[in-house]
Amino acid sequence: MRKPIITLGILAISMAGLFSCNAQGTAEIEISANDMKDNLEYLASDDLLGRKTGTEGIEKAANFITTIFKENGVKSYYDTYRDHFTIGDTKAFNLVGYLEGNDPKLKDEFVVIGAHYDHIGVVNAVEGDSIANGANDNAAGTTAVVELAKYFAELKDNKRSVLFILFSGEEMGLKGSYHSAKRLKEEGIDLYTMINLEMIGVPMAGKDYLAYVTGFKESNLAEKFNEYTGEQTLGFLPEANQMNLFKRSDNYPYYAEFKVPAQTICTFDFTNYPYYHHVKDEVSEMNPEHMANVVEAIIPGIHKVLNTPEKEIKMN
Repeated sequence: MRKPIITLGILAISMAGLFSCNAQGTAEIEISANDMKDNLEYLASDDLLGRKTGTEGIEKAANFITTIFKENGVKSYYDTYRDHFTIGDTKAFNLVGYLEGNDPKLKDEFVVIGAHYDHIGVVNAVEGDSIANGANDNAAGTTAVVELAKYFAELKDNKRSVLFILFSGEEMGLKGSYHSAKRLKEEGIDLYTMINLEMIGVPMAGKDYLAYVTGFKESNLAEKFNEYTGEQTLGFLPEANQMNLFKRSDNYPYYAEFKVPAQTICTFDFTNYPYYHHVKDEVSEMNPEHMANVVEAIIPGIHKVLNTPEKEIKMN
């Protein structure tokens, strides 16, 4: 078992803020399993009542995430961090953080890293508990996006621009991501790729890869990520293909609008977690060390996506 703090060891070499680099060329900045657990414990707490879209609980989650963005230098993309939309009579909003690219040309190309931060709220009671806390689905993915935002905001070397988007309305039919993809398309952004994080709270067993990617055969994303990371980071899960998961998470609206690689990274494989949409989807069931390991493992891949001179991730 990995230690509670996964220390990659930030080394300040000078007052200019230089970092040491690892074999993949990324700065060695700490990814903290304890931080991830702390964020999980708030986002999946009873106080947030399951983060249902349009409720006070998701409002609290939004304020919590926004504070982290502000404290770590992740700017708002719009006038505020909130990108508002409606679902029928329900008022909803995504959260959009922004790091502008530092290359004069490549900064006009965008990468979206996202996860949904809503869940299903209060449901029928099981053994006296009626709050569907949504720890794995998807406080886990939300926490991963927050950690990636913190990492790249500290690193400050992304040539392409990146949007960190937390979606609302996913549980109501991918409403937040459909809204976001449509709006960004209308605004004319040059989207390179979209990477979505979903249900990464527990590890898989008996696999020769760390996580699977939905729509595996749709693009070369997994192949290139494994080349970038130097490990078997992303793999193919047959069940994901059989259940058409490519179209069932927030990656899909971006593919539908932009026809570019847009895929979900996940470690829920239908055998390793029995509490999907269940009141027992609690923080106590999560593995923060595994979650930190996933974030640490995909950073070199994302770093390359943000910095290669050409767009190497392509549709098949």
